[in-house]
Amino acid sequence: MLVELTIRNLAIIEHVRLSLEPGLTVLTGETGAGKSILVDAVELLLGARADATFIRQGADQAYIEGVFQLEGPTADLVRERLAREELLDEDAPDTLVLARELRRRGRHLARINGRAVSLRLLREIAATLVDVHGQSEHLSLLRPETHLALLDRFAHVDDLLQAYQQIYQRLRALEREIDNLRALERDAARKADLLRYQIHEIRMAGLQPGEDEALLAERNRLMNAERLANLTRQALLWLEEGSPEAMAALDALGQAVDALHDLAAIDPDQRALADEAQAHLEALADLARRLRDYADQLDFEPQQLDEIEARLALIDDLKRKYGATIEDVLAFAAQAEQELETIVTASDRIADLEAQRDALRAEAGELAWQLHQRREAAAQRLAHEVEAELSDLRMAGARLQVALRVRPDPQGLPWPDGTTVAYGPTGADEAEFLLAPNPGEGFKPLARIASGGEMARIMLALKRVLAQADPVPTLIFDEIDQGIGGRIAAVVGEKLWRLARHHQVLCVTHLPQIAAFGDHHLKVTKAVAQGRTRTTVQPLTTRDARIAELAAMLGGGTETQRAAAEDLLRTAEAIKRSSKVG
Repeated sequence: MLVELTIRNLAIIEHVRLSLEPGLTVLTGETGAGKSILVDAVELLLGARADATFIRQGADQAYIEGVFQLEGPTADLVRERLAREELLDEDAPDTLVLARELRRRGRHLARINGRAVSLRLLREIAATLVDVHGQSEHLSLLRPETHLALLDRFAHVDDLLQAYQQIYQRLRALEREIDNLRALERDAARKADLLRYQIHEIRMAGLQPGEDEALLAERNRLMNAERLANLTRQALLWLEEGSPEAMAALDALGQAVDALHDLAAIDPDQRALADEAQAHLEALADLARRLRDYADQLDFEPQQLDEIEARLALIDDLKRKYGATIEDVLAFAAQAEQELETIVTASDRIADLEAQRDALRAEAGELAWQLHQRREAAAQRLAHEVEAELSDLRMAGARLQVALRVRPDPQGLPWPDGTTVAYGPTGADEAEFLLAPNPGEGFKPLARIASGGEMARIMLALKRVLAQADPVPTLIFDEIDQGIGGRIAAVVGEKLWRLARHHQVLCVTHLPQIAAFGDHHLKVTKAVAQGRTRTTVQPLTTRDARIAELAAMLGGGTETQRAAAEDLLRTAEAIKRSSKVG
């Protein structure tokens, strides 16, 4: 519910901060005092279009802020949406702050919990919190798309609707899979030929992971074979042959070994030196042998390099087509084989899925029919109860109809009459509230009811009957007393009070018979000071203050009018005490 409303520099309001309570709050005051500006402020908070003309003369900007306490059936949905948009205040998850800033220069701003948001998002969030019936279009009951949900709440079909929605989700998943397989099947021949070609091309190449790196190393070796051979011969020359100026390394080391053996024969303690020298000689001889083997390998045919170049070109071509690495190319082939298998078996799979789909359609159709029957029965009860409310509100000839419609669809759910009907996440029904305001008139959509007074009473009647079902926590009425007199006003006041047992209700009224039923009373006044008009809002917290205001609404402050005001308040209090809330 709305717990606090702050307004700065809006029209003739310089600064007002209201603390609001549960129940019925009435706002009274003389015409032009600024009551409707308060309603305008709430509408701006809900996302109504704004321009600089709203801003108080002499100010650069106007500011409206509403603090809401999240509770009731809408709270979890609002918190979920806020969390999704990263707007939820984790430190105060049950509190929501909406704000509008109107500027003479620059863009107007909308804020949720202090963060700037789009006007569209502000409207979506606010629409679940407040309904304003007045000059705006913020009345959810005027939107036919909300009517089925309201009827379902009235009909208490949550369990049946949940069972249907579980089947619906499974059915939609099956239908999406069938559609995908059919799309695949339509391109199957072309796609299968392409996949077979790609698989064949990759598999025939016989790729091995890491093969390209080994080939590059081999190519580098073959391209430098002549230089490698020269370096090998040079190393062998110094190891085994030597030069005219110097003997070969093996010969020189061999003479050193012989000398050390002779030394060890004389001094056995130096045997280790001789053995170490012998080991070096054998290692050097092994190095020479390995160099000769390497030199033999350097003899290659020219076509070897050509074959390596051709193999690398093939690998590069496959990489260009199918992946950055050999591993990627092989993974592509594996995926292509799976896709080809899917195509080959698609027809069998589609037939199996269609059988499952038909079974689910039959199950969903049965649940949708049960929902339809429950809704039809509830629609009649709802119409009867609303007509009774309208009769109390002096619209005895008005008739309400909750029109339930199903649309034929050859791909829809089976219906008991042998047809198939369109369906969605809420079943097969479309619902709309229609009204015939006067005897002899045809039924019309609620949005086409022209009279403000009639619309106010119709909305009140609907809200009364749907009080338990309608999740919007705060209701604001700005035209509730238009076109009605004192006798009917008392009935309207009582019904507003009863409605306020299930919602927070704010009502702007000129009629004391309505104001007397308020749980809370705010008096709106305007005064001129230093050449400027300012609106103030005063809570009337004492019985005497309320009686004085009711007397003023009756035309003045005479003893007769004061006595009449006191009688109105006493009568309203008696009705409240004796009434069973419903």
